[in-house]
Amino acid sequence: MLRAATRGSALARWQTAHIAELLGRVADVEPLLVTTSGDRLVNEPISAIGGKGVFVKEVQAAVLDGRADLAVHSAKDLPAITPDGLVLAAVPTRADPRDVLVGCRLDDLPEGALVATGAARRRVQLRELRSDLRFAELRGNIGTRLAKAADFDAVVMAKAALDRLGEHPPVVDVLGCEAMVPQVGQGALAVECREDDDRVRSVLAAIQDPVTRRVVDAERAFLATLGGDCTLPAGAHAHIRDAKVAMRAVLADGPDGRCHAVVGEGDDGEALGQDLARQLLQAVAR
Repeated sequence: MLRAATRGSALARWQTAHIAELLGRVADVEPLLVTTSGDRLVNEPISAIGGKGVFVKEVQAAVLDGRADLAVHSAKDLPAITPDGLVLAAVPTRADPRDVLVGCRLDDLPEGALVATGAARRRVQLRELRSDLRFAELRGNIGTRLAKAADFDAVVMAKAALDRLGEHPPVVDVLGCEAMVPQVGQGALAVECREDDDRVRSVLAAIQDPVTRRVVDAERAFLATLGGDCTLPAGAHAHIRDAKVAMRAVLADGPDGRCHAVVGEGDDGEALGQDLARQLLQAVAR
């Protein structure tokens, strides 16, 4: 029996159940629900309460102090730097990494439409596509955001989240990864355990997808070079093309600034991610 620390949202519970299903032949998994500061402070922007780590710190602590054997995260919620004592032990096969507009198609949004999202990355890229758009802050779990969608012209969400929960809103506009570069790790799950727990590391190795791990590691190297968090309006998406890692990445001057984009490919995905991050930092500095 393995104890899996996880947040208590419907999506987090689905993710943990999915990991349990993948591990079904080698281990039983019992969830340990943990409330994070990001879950408690639902009315505050993520950038104001500590960045993306607000969704994982308490979950990671449960593994470090022995209450749990492993932690299940959305990879996009993980800071790029893994805390001492933990290791990213498995990244299973990735789901759809794309973003979607719920409520209205991008081309059908009226002039000056109000779009809700809590992510600076999404705002700066949508503004590049439609400079007339206005934005409102929106946080909360998937059910909360869908319930509030009628208050806005559209809301932005991750397609993988809708797919995993079986949600099918009447109007969903899928935004391609070139038009809207996803958050680092979006669509992927990340499973951590204690670095010195060889037994659990061996068990989790069975659910690792080598291709997904290669591209997620490349994206995380990009994020680490930027500083390791999501408070910067940045995104990256990597995939395998002709055995090489190909990546597109973006970084904006600021929450309301110009969005810079770079592309590249190479055999070493992590080196590629680092190089693209340095290119974007230089572009922003100029």
